[in-house]
Amino acid sequence: QVQLVESGGGLVQAGGSLTLSCAASGSIFSPNIMGWYRQAPGKQRDLVATITSGGVTNYADSVKGRFTISRDNAKNTVYLQMNSLKPEDTAVYYCNQKASRGPYLPYDYWGQGTQVTVSL
Repeated sequence: QVQLVESGGGLVQAGGSLTLSCAASGSIFSPNIMGWYRQAPGKQRDLVATITSGGVTNYADSVKGRFTISRDNAKNTVYLQMNSLKPEDTAVYYCNQKASRGPYLPYDYWGQGTQVTVSL
């Protein structure tokens, strides 16, 4: 079992910046993919960005050029640096980790979520 704990959410004005962190603990398998997803009220949960153990990244078109995902494998932590924030970025942001685990089924774990609110 893997535990994911997010931190760093809060209230920020449009154009501002915020950094989210997610620390993983437990039975972590490598390699794995960690990512950030977000869900606004009345909408589905969508991908924001992912990063592999080797550092290969993928971003949603809506955040390209503004957000940067990174990870520290030694600390089992993934980060999301958010710049030039817009009101439409307002959502609950969730941390995710996916990995295979030998002969067992792959795992897919989620954090509890952290609220990001961008005011006009």
